[in-house]
This record gives sequence, C-alpha cells and structure tokens, in this order.
Amino acid sequence: MRMRKKPNLLPRMERVSALRITEPERFRGRWLETFPEYGALHLELGCGKGRFTAETAAASPDTLLLAVERVPDAMVVAMERVAAQDVRNVRFLDMDAAALPEIFSPGETARIYLNFCDPWPKNRYAKNRLTAPGFLRLYADALPPGGQVWFKTDNLPLFTWSETQFVAEGWQISERTNDLHAQGICGVMTDYEAKFHAQGVKINRLVATRTAETKRASADGAPPRLRNAALSDAKGLADRKIQQEQEGG
Repeated sequence: MRMRKKPNLLPRMERVSALRITEPERFRGRWLETFPEYGALHLELGCGKGRFTAETAAASPDTLLLAVERVPDAMVVAMERVAAQDVRNVRFLDMDAAALPEIFSPGETARIYLNFCDPWPKNRYAKNRLTAPGFLRLYADALPPGGQVWFKTDNLPLFTWSETQFVAEGWQISERTNDLHAQGICGVMTDYEAKFHAQGVKINRLVATRTAETKRASADGAPPRLRNAALSDAKGLADRKIQQEQEGG
C-alpha cells in the first residue's frame, strides 16, 4: 500500500533534520568512534513509521540504532515519533541495502532487523528480496561472527523461502516460530504488525546467526542464480513444512 504524499514534507523533515545522516559513508569504520557514548551498533532495514524503531531504541539506550527508510513520507513520521518520545540513540539513513559495504566496515554492526520487507513474489524479482542470498552475504560482511539478523514477516511463503536461503548460506537458525504472539504479545511490534495481529494474522519470526561457515560477499563472491523462486512455488514448500511439523507432533 502506497503512503499518501505529504504536502508539508520538506518543512517537517527540516524540523527533525538533526536525526538524519545524509552522508553515512563518511562514518564507515568509525561509527562507534564518532558516537562513543554507545557500546554497540544495530541496523534496521525499512523502519516504516518508526514504532518498532522508537520502542526498540528506548529499551536499549546504550545501543546506537541506525534506521533505514527509502520512503520520505514514512521516514518523517518515524523521525517525528522518535523526537516526540525523546529517544536519543537513533539516527535515520536514506540508502539502499545494496550500499551496506560503502557504509559499514566488516563486522561493524552487531545486529540487523528485517521487519515485514517487500516479498517481491515473482521469480524475476526474487533477487530484490532482502533475504535473497545476495543481501545475506552483504549482511554477513557487516556483522561479526555471532552477529545476528532478526527477521519477521506475516508472509509464510516468504518466510519459508527465506529460511531456506539462510540455511543454504551457512547461517544458524534459532528462535524460529510461525506464530510469534500465540501466547501473548512478544517483543516490540511494528505498526503493520500490530494491525495484522489485531486481524488474527500469524507472525513468523526467526533469528539467524552468522557462523564461521556463513558465506560472505567479500570472501565467497556472487551468490548462485536464483531459480524457481516465485513465492507461488514457495507456498507449496511452506504447506509441506507445516504438515511435516504437525505430523512430527
């Protein structure tokens, strides 16, 4: 769903401009040197309107959270939200995930959040999914051994396909669930997540940890070409996985 354009976008962005970093490549390799009051660096790819951003950062004031958003009309809402709540350990970036090597030196960020990213369901666009092997290798370069990707989505075919990619790329999967909030609200929600949950939509989540076997763009080169990656195909895989889990008790 496209966000409605805001006619007053520019003055609103200007009022919260202190939260935005316009040339993040300047800080490559020295993020925590530049912001010495923080002990760790986390990255959120696609922060939307910033509910998850603000609440996650507020819960970890010793961590610098860099929130990436390509849609200015969403970013300004997130920036205003962070400012209104006086959350001081967030900075916003307008960048593409493909630019990660230009923004972070190897192992510079300890955690990456992927929340409800675009599924790009057609096969020819599968490489654009933020959980495609090409992106996973960039994350592996940005993270140290033991660094993690926290991934959430309401799209079960995307989740199943993504889990397969993580495993094939050498990540260790933990905390995997197809119904995150089955026993009550678990963790910080995004705005979309709260709406989905209220409608009874199940939320899928996993944590993927970088290991010594995890493939990296800098060490392992280009990922293999994706084939038969349409999410209509992945739906059958998802259904079979659920059936196998049910049969296994």
